Amino acid sequence: MIPRETINQIIETARIEDVVSEFVTLRKRGSNLIGVCPFHKEKTPSFNVNPARNIFKCFGCGKAGDSVRFIMEHEHYSFQEALRYLAKKYGIKIEEREQTPEELAAQNERERMFNINSFAQDYFSNTMMTSDEGQSVGLAYFHERGFRDAIINKFQLGYCPNSGSAFTEYAMKHGYDKDLLIKVGLTGSYENRLYDRYQGRVIFPIHNLTGKVIGFGGRILTSEKTKAKYVNSPESEIYNKSQTLYGIFFARNEISRLDNCILVEGYADVLSMHQAGIENVVASSGTSLTTEQIRMISRYTKNVTMLYDGDAAGIHAALRGTNMILEEGMNVRIVVLPPEDDPDSFVQNNPIEVVTKYLEENARDFIGFKTNLLLKDAKNDPIKRATVIKDIVETIAVIPDPIYRATYIKECSRTLEMPEQTLTNEVNKILRAKYRKQLGLDPKLDQQLSYQEYQTYQPQQQQAEPKDTTPVGFFQEQELVKLLLAHGSETIDIKDQDENGNEVVYTTTIASAIVDDLKNDGLLFRDPTHKKIFDAFDHGLDTDSLPTAQEFISSEDEDVAVLAANLLSTQYKLDDWQRHRIVVRTEDDVLKKTVLTSILRFKDMVIEDRRTALVKELQSCTDPDEQLILLQKKKKLDEIRTRINRDLGIVITK
Repeated sequence: MIPRETINQIIETARIEDVVSEFVTLRKRGSNLIGVCPFHKEKTPSFNVNPARNIFKCFGCGKAGDSVRFIMEHEHYSFQEALRYLAKKYGIKIEEREQTPEELAAQNERERMFNINSFAQDYFSNTMMTSDEGQSVGLAYFHERGFRDAIINKFQLGYCPNSGSAFTEYAMKHGYDKDLLIKVGLTGSYENRLYDRYQGRVIFPIHNLTGKVIGFGGRILTSEKTKAKYVNSPESEIYNKSQTLYGIFFARNEISRLDNCILVEGYADVLSMHQAGIENVVASSGTSLTTEQIRMISRYTKNVTMLYDGDAAGIHAALRGTNMILEEGMNVRIVVLPPEDDPDSFVQNNPIEVVTKYLEENARDFIGFKTNLLLKDAKNDPIKRATVIKDIVETIAVIPDPIYRATYIKECSRTLEMPEQTLTNEVNKILRAKYRKQLGLDPKLDQQLSYQEYQTYQPQQQQAEPKDTTPVGFFQEQELVKLLLAHGSETIDIKDQDENGNEVVYTTTIASAIVDDLKNDGLLFRDPTHKKIFDAFDHGLDTDSLPTAQEFISSEDEDVAVLAANLLSTQYKLDDWQRHRIVVRTEDDVLKKTVLTSILRFKDMVIEDRRTALVKELQSCTDPDEQLILLQKKKKLDEIRTRINRDLGIVITK
């Protein structure tokens, strides 16, 4: 386990803007930074990074926290895993204390999977570089393919010996569990015998965004038709091939810098492009392009260049992915290589200048590419030509931005020699059908409503709105918690009266003003997370050591950490009105009034809730003596509420 002092050092060292910018392209807005949220689908950036408070907050999905929380959310790490990642990033040495048997038994399985994959990668790489078989078979294969040692080491390529179960035995000798070896796909089992799944194959480790090995691809080096050319890791808690892009860890910075991602098909394509110095390249890992993969790219750029083989299969692969990319609101261009080449061979056989020039001159907008390709196939056949137009229109209809749609319709009208209005009508028909399906409308309405009316149409039968289950005083509690977090240790002057009725002024912390006042009146928070923060400040007052906001933001308690980050974040930027000679009062300017008013409003809500309960009790009470007691309690509450509202400047009408 990581000692507390090391945890504090990691949290204090890790800068939120540095950590987040490795995964999200950020741009400055005032004193903060904004970007597209990596946790949910959005078009308009709502993800906010506040360097001053060292926190992030998405005002779309609500995710919030510090650097540790960001890594936990993004990589699905445990608290300890996220700390180790940040410690490695900032060069902080961790001297962990020895874990108890109970702690070892409870160690996170995801962490064990990462560990065993890292162990396997080291084994495969060392075997290829140091063993006779590895050098003569694995390393020789990569050299024959034209890959230099620098790129082999960068991508941590390796080789698994063709000797049955050499790796499995080695791993088990080092304490790794056979069940976990089988689960992550490194080991197979047949008739109670264990064997290496990758035996006799060269190994391509697959990395996640943070550089951890999450899986492997193994290529056979013989021409045996009974064996698959590639064997890949099975799906697991850490590896999902539909959410993985080969090479993304090595390409993300260049993708962001160049504002473009080149998409290829295979491992070797990525290696050759990187070796040639073109590093904004990733592959879909031998699978059809998925929405999750496209969204991963969109964190770094909105521009995709699809680079495929010049044969028919490559061209159709490009067409299959186009609609999905467009549907995510991204821009896509297509480069088709000469028929005899794939990206690997094209880069290997040509100087970098020729490759770069070819990419620049042959990148085609998808409309021009698809239209010319399909029209070429249709030739002068009117039926085929009509099918082509329908296909193009369906592609345009998936584009979410209406301005881009209109632009492509105009371009298609010119290329296809079709009236623009005809194409617009066809696109709108598709969009109407889509909205009708989403809203569950009667198909007969198709002739009654225009497309614009469909966008605002609401079905007559709507579900009843759910009842508000927010506890009484919740928002007033939250406002007080926000004041504690943001200003707890600051001081304000409070006016009061001494025992002789004389006015006195004393200085106290805001934490004391809130906590002591509410405790004296026996008013406690109801929400459990609010109460945890309140109790922490109460304890801090007793020990003369008030907690800082950062302690809550970095808390292992997820509810506390997220609430603290949420309350300390704002999506609004205060303009510099002073240069216009306009005075703007900030929260600091009216802090004393804000504190006192928030306390009073909380008390008012609690007392009104108690008063309402008393009224209900009175209505059902039949005992005269009990009624008198209840009336006296109600009168006292009425007096307190009147005094509170007088202080608030509110007139209560009966």
